[in-house]
Amino acid sequence: MTTPPTSFGVLLFPGFQALDVFGPLDILNVLSYNHPITLSIIASALSPVSTLPPPEYVDYPSLFTQSHITSQSIVPTHTIATAPSSLEVLIVPGGYGTRAPLTEELELIRTRFPSLRYIFSVCTGSVLLARAGVLDGKKATSNKKAWDWVKTQGEGKVEWVQKARWVEDGMCWTTSGITAGIDGFLALVEKEWGRETADGIAAGMELERKRDWREDVWAGFWEGERRKAAEA
Repeated sequence: MTTPPTSFGVLLFPGFQALDVFGPLDILNVLSYNHPITLSIIASALSPVSTLPPPEYVDYPSLFTQSHITSQSIVPTHTIATAPSSLEVLIVPGGYGTRAPLTEELELIRTRFPSLRYIFSVCTGSVLLARAGVLDGKKATSNKKAWDWVKTQGEGKVEWVQKARWVEDGMCWTTSGITAGIDGFLALVEKEWGRETADGIAAGMELERKRDWREDVWAGFWEGERRKAAEA
């Protein structure tokens, strides 16, 4: 029986979605009270990384003319070049920034993938996994609002699953949009540390967690919104 992983990393880039990162990280923070955990915050440089994406990669660039746009930044602990070789789990968030080329970030995913125990994406972070080639021949899901764009990614080599809160395919875990990262990460915690541990963390968060990966109301919701837009 293998022991649970202890070395975690999260990959940041400009325009990451805040809750994609902080949902799983808050679970890790609580988990680390009782289990040994190390966490590396990885980015292309050690300067703070903002949730605000470059405007050319946003669907609504006019928003960036407004002075009230808010954002937050995280200070990395490691660069892509200095990321620990001991990483066992790599968390990849989504966000508008996933539309950027992110050449260095894709190379990290590609080169570290073989030595990981799990790679875990939230929201459109699965697009980065697809572009890196690590989802070739695998099932995966992503944000349902962005589904029309998502399903064009991966050069036809990914089996995109539309109705799924999260998808586990071997060592690859992908989740639907934003809050789904919390449910999916708790499922990973349950797999490695047991249901009692996962339920205890969820109770502390006062979260009514989704236990079934197929429980996804947002696939139908956004499909309906697209039909309405097409008929308008």
